[in-house]
This record gives sequence, C-alpha cells and structure tokens, in this order.
Amino acid sequence: MEFMDSVLIVGGGGREHALLKALLRTDRALCTFAYPGNPGMERDGCMLVDQEIKGWGDLADWAEANEVNLTVVGPEVPLAEGIVDIFKKRGLLVFGPSKAAARIEGSKVFAKKLMKKYGIPTAGFEVFTAKDKALAYIEGKGAPLVVKVDGLAAGKGAIVCDTLDEAKAALADIFDKKSFGAAGESVVIEEKMSGEEASVFVLADGKGYKILPVAQDHKRIGDGDTGPNTGGMGAYAPAGAVSAKMMTRVEEEIVVPTLAAMEKEKARYRGLLYVGLMMTKEGPKVVEYNCRFGDPEAQAVLPLVHCDWYEAFLECAKANGSVSGVEWSVEPGYCVSVVMASGGYPGKIAKGKAITGIDVAEGKDGVDVYFAGVSATGAKKEKHKTSGGRVLAVSAKGKTLAKAIASAYEGVAEIKFEGAQYRTDIGAKGVKR
Repeated sequence: MEFMDSVLIVGGGGREHALLKALLRTDRALCTFAYPGNPGMERDGCMLVDQEIKGWGDLADWAEANEVNLTVVGPEVPLAEGIVDIFKKRGLLVFGPSKAAARIEGSKVFAKKLMKKYGIPTAGFEVFTAKDKALAYIEGKGAPLVVKVDGLAAGKGAIVCDTLDEAKAALADIFDKKSFGAAGESVVIEEKMSGEEASVFVLADGKGYKILPVAQDHKRIGDGDTGPNTGGMGAYAPAGAVSAKMMTRVEEEIVVPTLAAMEKEKARYRGLLYVGLMMTKEGPKVVEYNCRFGDPEAQAVLPLVHCDWYEAFLECAKANGSVSGVEWSVEPGYCVSVVMASGGYPGKIAKGKAITGIDVAEGKDGVDVYFAGVSATGAKKEKHKTSGGRVLAVSAKGKTLAKAIASAYEGVAEIKFEGAQYRTDIGAKGVKR
C-alpha cells in the first residue's frame, strides 16, 4: 500500500465512472476508492467506501484514516455544500472548487451578476424574488424567454418559454407550486439566445489552465431534439460548432476573464470549470457555468486526452500547483457517447430490469461502457439490473465522427434491458456540418 498513490472519487454516476477510467489509463500504480461509487467502478477494481457516511465531515475522517492522497469530487451538490473546504481544513488534497467558487453553478444570480460586472458576453437578464414583478416584466418583454431558478435543480432549472403562456406556467410552477423548493426563491429571466450550443471544459489550478476538447450535449429525450429535457442523452467531441478561430475568442473573451473575475471576487477558481456556450451571430455567449465535468460529456471528452490524470488533478488541488507542467496531448479523431435510459425517463421509471450484453459491447474495439443507474447482485456481482433513469453510457472512439458514431451504436445494439430507450442521432449534427 505505501508505494501506491491513492484516490477517492466522490459520486456514483457515469461521470464518476469516466473519471475512474481516465485515472486508470496511465502507468501509475493507483489504489482507488469511491463513495458511493457504482458496480461498474467496482468491476474496474475500485473499492467502495463501506462505512456509514452521514456528512462530508465523516467522509473526510475516512479519507484521513485511510491516508488518501487525493480526493476527486464529481457532482455539483457536494461542491456547493462545501466538501472542498471541509477536506482542506484537515490538510487533505481535493480536486474541485471551494464553496465560494462553486457559487458559479450553485447560484444563477451570482453567475449572471458576475458576467454583467466583468463584461463577459451572456444573454440580457433581470432577477426577481416576487411573482407579480416577474409577471409584469414578462408581459412587457414578450416571448421567447428563458426562466431559470437560482439554485441547483439537477440540470432541470432552466425553462425555455417560446410563448407568454409557457413563461406564466413556469412562474406558477416556481412561485406557486414551489416545484423547485428553495432553489426557486430567486429567478433569473433572460433573453432566449439562438445558435448552436457547445460545452467547454477548463482545468484550472487557480492561475493557469488547460482547455479540453469542445463537446456537444444532447439534452432532449427524443431524436431531432424533441420531447422533454433530461440530464443529457449523449455527447460527442470535438464539436465542430466551435472552430479553432472561435475557440480563441472563447478563451480571450470568456475563459480568461471568468477566472480573473473569480480571483477579484476572492473566490479563486481551482478544479473544473464547465462553460456552457451558445454560438450566436454576434459570437460566443455564456448560457451557464457549471463547477464540474458534464455527464455525459465527460464520457466523450476524457478518452481523447492523454495525460496522467492523477498528476493533473493533483496539480489543481495543491495550494501552489501548476497544470502547465503536465504532459498533455489530445488524440486526433472523435469520441461519441450514447446514453441508454430506462423506459419512462425523464418521468416515472420502472427499476429492476435485467441488463445483458455489457461484456460483449466492451469487447468491441475502442468501446467503453460507463455505469450510472445500475445495481449488481450475484456471488461475483455479475448480474446487473436497472436502478435509475440514465442507466448506462456507451462511448466509442473513431478516426472520423461517422466511424465513432457507428462504433458507439454497435456497442449499444449489444446491450439489452426491458424498456431501454436511447437517441439514434447522437453526433448527427456534427456529421451534417
């Protein structure tokens, strides 16, 4: 044990499984732990924390007792709750932004005001805490509009309203029905931007940064971007929506000013900054920020980057670390990730459906299967069943986007469970381009 570096991954979804696979792709001998983790992570040799954890302080105790060298936090909720600050107080190294820096995702109001103050391009907006004033505003403005709740809402807090009736219904949902709870106490109403969306991931050490390949997510449940929004039904990278010339603008007009703004606001940004962009006629504008990797974008972006991820995450976690010295190369070609979801998702789902074909899919060249809503039973935990909305993500690489798409869907075709649903057009926009 003493010669091995050890990592604790916080989270248990597809993104966290992708982080584990990325960490394991180097020659470094690593001892890996996860809380709560998932059966796919366990299958890859990761040990799940088997102690009762009642709060992040308990997890910090566990990490300290088990001499964990580095903790990597996957989801936004622990970050917004200040897990990084709790670990740092114990002298533990942790990858992710502080509670103050995580407000960039945790509060839409904070993020929009930050962009306004520092001249970072985004949609025009107003903030409301009372329904009557918000109603008066939308009636004066007219549709289309986007209504966003201030707090975290599992990726479902931005409501695109093409008509005034839709906007009124959204406000009734937030203020009268309190569908979003405390997250909806403040509301941002903004202009609806048009263009193509893209996701840019920035690995930040507080001063320096590295930009990962640009991804494009597919939010809606149905082909052709139809039906309700989801947590994400698939992604591909690199996305052609952002050319190299446009990427320079994103870096100069958005990435650098955002990191500088956070420094000025005394919330130095360390960890992963996710910039959700709209490529408008005027140029790139920020739709939203997130304080962590996207899911399923991580499953499409991480396989394309060749580096020692342990070293990269460690440099971002250290007080005076620097990512500039990390050996880093991006593979030419593409990676596509297709999400397989339970029947009924994103609404009411049935759980406990037997899953077959995972091994066959993973046996195909360049295909990876990431577990999310999966439970495992049997003596060797070899029997898999569905346990959530998004069940698995199947990723594949290819020299061309068309080849990567074909390989990913070959993998998907091998996996079966009752009611399985997935989009058949992940990456199609990119091929058209």
